[in-house]
Amino acid sequence: MAYREDKDLEFLAEMESRDLNDLVYCLIYDTDGKERITEELSKSESYKKYVPDHQKYWQEIAAEIQTFGANSFATMARGGKGVLYREVLSDVAEKMKVKFDKNVSTADLESALLEKILETGASKLDSKDLQKLANKIGISSATSLSKEALLAAFITAFRSGGIQSYQLASIIIDSALTAILGRGLAVAGSSLLARTVSFLTGPIGWAIIGAWTAIDFAGPAYRVTIPAVLNIAWLRRQDELEKKHLLTEYQRELERYKREESDLTSQ
Repeated sequence: MAYREDKDLEFLAEMESRDLNDLVYCLIYDTDGKERITEELSKSESYKKYVPDHQKYWQEIAAEIQTFGANSFATMARGGKGVLYREVLSDVAEKMKVKFDKNVSTADLESALLEKILETGASKLDSKDLQKLANKIGISSATSLSKEALLAAFITAFRSGGIQSYQLASIIIDSALTAILGRGLAVAGSSLLARTVSFLTGPIGWAIIGAWTAIDFAGPAYRVTIPAVLNIAWLRRQDELEKKHLLTEYQRELERYKREESDLTSQ
């Protein structure tokens, strides 16, 4: 397992170790909580030396993603190196039937993938559940909107790049990971936010699993690369939150969800 210099994964070097926990977990463990037969990360010397200080071996983490994104023969031909993250992401996006321009930025392609999952999953909800989701993320006048108008409002909110966009990204990614791995995001209270709209997990899970029909098992390991890409997409958004100075506001929103859940539990 050898890392290829990859501009789309270099930001992992700036992440806190605790933020990398979910990514490391999905690379090593399968849906049953057992180590994946083909994973190499936990066998690396850097992992054994530094875990759980994941930031110190981020290149090995990145290399594992690159390697899972290529079939074993191609990896051997590259001297043990896999494919760049952009190719892994593009493969996943194509599998999920996302339409995209090959020149689109990696961050925008991740957003297009998440938007596709949101659109497919939310379309399976009834108006009542859509209104619950809208109220949760602060879309005004939700009760007066039709299902079609609510779906359009979610897409608009997701594309806005503001706090609502990050809230929706958190819900999408947590719900998808829960459906795939039986375990959602474990950092920054994001799983709490998703639990408050747990009715989304089923539809989003169907959107993902429905794309797994007729998988070419000789090709990329989608059961690894899909959750890995979802984790990378979320980490990149955390990085954006920090750079846009929105992280504090996002954390305040999470604290509000905690208080609401505590109030409901005590009733």
